[in-house]
Amino acid sequence: MKFGLQLFNLTLPVALALPLSLAHRPQPVGALESAGTPSEAPQVVFEANKGQSAPQVKFLSRHRDSSLFLTAAEAVVALRTDKKTATALRLRWLGANPNPQMVGVQPQAGVSNYYLGSEPQRWQTNVGHYAKVQYRSVYPGIDMVWYGQKRELEYDFVVQPGADLRAIRLELQGAERLELDRQGDLLLRLPGGATLKQPRPLVYQQINGKRRAVEGRYVLAGRETIGFVVGRYDRTQPLVIDPVLRYSTYLGGSGEDLGDALAVDRTGSVYVTGESFSANFPTTAGAYQLSPAGGGDVFVTKLNSAGSALVYSTFIGGSASEVGERVVVDRQGNAYVGGTTASPNFPTTGGAYQTASGGGEDAFIAKLDASGGALVYSTYLGGSADDAGDEITLDSTGNVLIAGVTASTDFPVSAGAFQSAIGGGEDGFVAKLNPAGSALVYSTLLGGSEDDVADAIDLDSEGNAVVTGVTASPNFPLSARALQRRLRGDTDAFVSKFNADGSALVFSTYLGGNADEEGDEIGVDSAGNVYITGITNSANFPATPGAYQGTIGGGEDAFVAKLNPAGTALVYSTFLGGSADDAGDGIAVDQAGNVYLTGQTFSANFPVTAGAFQPTIGGGEDSFVTKFDAAGSSLIYSTFLGGSGSDAADEIVVQAGNAFVTGSTDSPNFPTTLRAYQKALSGGNDAFVVKITDPAP
Repeated sequence: MKFGLQLFNLTLPVALALPLSLAHRPQPVGALESAGTPSEAPQVVFEANKGQSAPQVKFLSRHRDSSLFLTAAEAVVALRTDKKTATALRLRWLGANPNPQMVGVQPQAGVSNYYLGSEPQRWQTNVGHYAKVQYRSVYPGIDMVWYGQKRELEYDFVVQPGADLRAIRLELQGAERLELDRQGDLLLRLPGGATLKQPRPLVYQQINGKRRAVEGRYVLAGRETIGFVVGRYDRTQPLVIDPVLRYSTYLGGSGEDLGDALAVDRTGSVYVTGESFSANFPTTAGAYQLSPAGGGDVFVTKLNSAGSALVYSTFIGGSASEVGERVVVDRQGNAYVGGTTASPNFPTTGGAYQTASGGGEDAFIAKLDASGGALVYSTYLGGSADDAGDEITLDSTGNVLIAGVTASTDFPVSAGAFQSAIGGGEDGFVAKLNPAGSALVYSTLLGGSEDDVADAIDLDSEGNAVVTGVTASPNFPLSARALQRRLRGDTDAFVSKFNADGSALVFSTYLGGNADEEGDEIGVDSAGNVYITGITNSANFPATPGAYQGTIGGGEDAFVAKLNPAGTALVYSTFLGGSADDAGDGIAVDQAGNVYLTGQTFSANFPVTAGAFQPTIGGGEDSFVTKFDAAGSSLIYSTFLGGSGSDAADEIVVQAGNAFVTGSTDSPNFPTTLRAYQKALSGGNDAFVVKITDPAP
């Protein structure tokens, strides 16, 4: 089983978890360390003790603000809770096997070398790194595993069938006191005023395909001791801990409010954008625009890391309607929003690239300062006909790249652009705006003789733009070695990669079957592999052997496709769906290559995993959240997310093993958490923001 720990100003899916960063971890005196490449090594590693620590320590892990020492009988965590306060927490497992076998699991590429003092016999070289440390049979039938998720430490108790969870008793030394709150969460009050929270355990069994909840709670067995009480359960079956709904909140006023996109900063704060038709949409004092200007306005809302309060919330808009389609955040906390406006008086800033509407609807890009109280810059982007901004992204130097669609023959393009004239109907576009928002670095069209839409954009490690969308053009621009060289249906998805200055295609390909497809979201991993999700109606959509779902479920299905960096071959491709309609709208990929997907489903038999947070559809249309393994061959978890009405998720972001999802709901019983900022539906339709913690090691 797994336990979760929460530091009150951070949300961490771990027990005795700490915000650890290998990038800043101190080296022991005289120690030299070499590590593998980022793709080879996890961000938390464990070293076997070869003499660099006290003899009773078997494994250790060192970090910027903390160190972990694992012995046969206890784990010692030395941490700094602020600049002046250091605390040592000792976690002991009472009544346990005094000599459990301790083994390093999953050797990693890096090693550490310790040159301590001037005596070579004290030096330790080639000290191996491990991803996990396993205690075997720490209690009868119960193992314990320590590991890292990104920069966080975690431990699990693995309870085998027949073992008794109640045997586990933990002694916690170093806290001033232990408390249980009204929700059954364990609070560790530390010296200096900091508090750690270990949420109440969630326990269940999956028997004959049905989820059976098992009552489980902490008990205080002494001043420093905790135990566990569980209800009756089938001891021939394993106990399971499901993905934790860390927080879930509505966000809206009395009208219609739609959550379209979100971003997460380094502290875990969440930035949400979309469209609001509510005059009383929640805004904060000092925000840039406290009330709507007309029609539907863009909103930008920053939630704290617990999802319990607004840091700031503001409108951005003019007298007509606009929508925020994507938000990204930089390291300084500035929020960049891209979308579409029909307002002739949409707020722009002096010196911006385009301060007046070109005509009809235009794309826009706006940069909010870290307080949410002022625009750093804001610009239109468009020609004399209709133009729409569908998605933006931010490169390492502060340039903003935007993808969208235009019907304007005078859409602004740059000298040397890959395509300077509209091909016919509507074309996609890709533009790059400089850090000041005052000039285009490049701007190019992308399309053929029919309608083409660039729906999503991401960057590879070199800053090249990769886009996906939908095309009806039989002459859509392709590369010489394209994966698919002809349009197979009325519309196909496409995937196109531009070079750094937008003057040429690195690759471009169709992706589809003999019916209709659209590419709705895209992601790129550190190796340059490209991940796409969207919608397919084609029974012959290209699925690969061994993929999770090789055939269409019925109606339209979501799909997930992974292309190699050259865009010439599928690494894998799979359907995802049930017997009704399903759509993939958001995709994210973690450092291990696992893919997270969100979207909407009408299928009561949409694929969910054992122990899903919500194993059955709540009503009409539900959101879903699904995590694939790196091979695209199996589900790590998959769950419905919704209430009795209609629920539609639009975007997913992954950080440190947490999945953040936003979308829209009209369900009065959409699942929310106890300390959510907004626990009830305020109007006809509200945005929602959800954080899900992955329990899988």
